[in-house]
Amino acid sequence: MARVMTETRQTVWRPPVMSLLRHLLLMVILIALLYPLIWMIAGAFKDTPEILTQTNLIPESPDIENFVSGWSGLPNVTFGTFLLNSGIVAGLAVVGNLISCSMAAYAFARLEFKGRAILFAVMLATIMLPYHVKAVPEYIMFLNVGWVNTLLPLIVPKFVAVDAFFIYLMIQFIRGLPRDLDDAARVDGAGNFHIFRFVVLPLMRPALITTAIFTFIWTYEDFFNQLIYLTSPTKYTVPLGLNLFLDSSAASAWGPLFAMGVVSILPVVIIFVIAQRYIVEGLGSGSLKG
Repeated sequence: MARVMTETRQTVWRPPVMSLLRHLLLMVILIALLYPLIWMIAGAFKDTPEILTQTNLIPESPDIENFVSGWSGLPNVTFGTFLLNSGIVAGLAVVGNLISCSMAAYAFARLEFKGRAILFAVMLATIMLPYHVKAVPEYIMFLNVGWVNTLLPLIVPKFVAVDAFFIYLMIQFIRGLPRDLDDAARVDGAGNFHIFRFVVLPLMRPALITTAIFTFIWTYEDFFNQLIYLTSPTKYTVPLGLNLFLDSSAASAWGPLFAMGVVSILPVVIIFVIAQRYIVEGLGSGSLKG
């Protein structure tokens, strides 16, 4: 009996070597991944010569001049304008995707109509289609309607369910909901719209939150589309505004660039920290199951 208790104590108090090594490895990987971000934050408090000549991570004489000059140092526009434009584009893109993608997903998952299988296959094919294939036709279309150099090409398509990935995500989620709920609502006299609005939509909360978060992040960080359609600095979003600090023919303002880079990532970091529980819930509740 004493030997059994001794072996149990030895088992309990044995140092968890493998667990310790695993955590150390993960910490090393985390530091390696975060180092560019840490370096950018440190560079926001250095002047340009120190950034280009010194290799030390900690600034020799930190100050906030980069934040002041970066916020108001561009001609005829402040960095706040870029943040506002990005907020408008990303916010309306979220609204558009939530409305249009959820309705399209409900139609594919619950309604029976002619050509549904073909349209579903076409929708899936658009996920595999490189964006650059359709970039030129889309630009010509928006140019003909006079939308170039406006925010409309970045917002309006979101209201017609162009993001097939989110449609597919919601379809898989809706298919996991029991049809008995729909049948019970039909017995009470509800039509398709009322079933979608009052039965299915409230149960889609994890998928809707996941869609909203990723739509905001991907739209906020998008550079290619905004570069194509926006030509006036007053219409620029954050990615294009940051690009103004770089000049291939003259000296680039590295300090203000890093400072505004820190400012620009704050909305994404705040949203991710607040909503990371919902991201895990949305991805783990069957949203991405085939």
